[in-house]
Amino acid sequence: METVEDIVIVGADPAGLATAIGLQKKGVKSLVLESSPTICTSGHVLGLWTNSWCALDALGIGDKVREHHTLIERLVLSSPRGTSAKISLQGAKGKSGKLEFRSVRRDCLLGILAKELPKDTIRYSSKVVSIEEDGNLKLLHLADGSIIKAKVVVGCDGKNSAVDKYIGLKEPKFSGLLSTQGFAEYPTNHGFKPEFLVITGKGFHAGMLPCSERSIYWYFTWRPSNKDKIDQIMTKMRDFIIQKLTTSKAPKEIIEVIKRSEMDHVVSSSLKSRSLFSFTPEKITKKRNTCLIGEALKPLPVLGLHTELEESVVLVRYLSDAVHKGKIEKALEKFAHNRWDRIADLSIGASMVQFIVKSTYWFLRFRRFRMEEFWVMILATELRRATDYDCGKL
Repeated sequence: METVEDIVIVGADPAGLATAIGLQKKGVKSLVLESSPTICTSGHVLGLWTNSWCALDALGIGDKVREHHTLIERLVLSSPRGTSAKISLQGAKGKSGKLEFRSVRRDCLLGILAKELPKDTIRYSSKVVSIEEDGNLKLLHLADGSIIKAKVVVGCDGKNSAVDKYIGLKEPKFSGLLSTQGFAEYPTNHGFKPEFLVITGKGFHAGMLPCSERSIYWYFTWRPSNKDKIDQIMTKMRDFIIQKLTTSKAPKEIIEVIKRSEMDHVVSSSLKSRSLFSFTPEKITKKRNTCLIGEALKPLPVLGLHTELEESVVLVRYLSDAVHKGKIEKALEKFAHNRWDRIADLSIGASMVQFIVKSTYWFLRFRRFRMEEFWVMILATELRRATDYDCGKL
């Protein structure tokens, strides 16, 4: 069985669904292939800053997402000595307008995005296992044996996926960091202030913030040492994290939130990265009429900065006009150059933060003991700078 589609989007993650919505608004039909039988809600929470809200507003759904999630008013930066700094986000403005940050439930975001699309746009249980060329078309081989022909393929299925391999990107390597994240649910108002608590310690970076009146999100990212005995059983992982935070004199609030979390829903994973030079425009566009967006285009995951929504809007703007004019290849080249500039900019800050979190050099530990405020201010400054980006209109 073979079908022919103009644009096939592989992966029904936020980037894939946002791209399909944008194309639909521009009068271009697309097909989204999702390997799971339903929308995948793993990952729990996305920290969406100004750049993402500009993209959601461009798609016309920003307010639908805002009404379910708390606006974060302050960054509270804490260090092992108990010192802290508070940075207000209220009224703060950047080049792209008013700064905005909210912790968004992934399942809620995906649900809102999916409702914006016609029912036949997303095809579930459709895992792409390989891609071949057939003249100007791409042959997408699915796990069930069917084949879909596509004029354009947009990969939104993460690192080391079928589209990833087809383009020729090398397999991502372990960055040296592990990350665990989860959230706690409360039967009524949890009572926490609308603040993003960021904690830096020796070899780790952690934080917590409210998603809504009843839910709190938390994460813990660290570089394991030879002395760390880490058990992937989640209850033991929780004990390990609590012990690390307790010995580092972390605020009691985050420890209580982690204790309250349902560990069956906690996600723990190793963070993988690629060299920045894996993403040069020439490499990304080597395979004609194929491109990547979302998780696959993140060289370094340390900042937790989500750029997939802005990428979707930028791609739609280039691709929608090109489809009507028959200049798809040129449009994707322009998109690749646009993303290269953005990725290179973000990688500088992410590399700096990764170095601080991972470093075990004795002199940095010595300096960190006296300069925690300096390190956390670097993190806050970089987050605000990196997210001050307006992707523009569709």
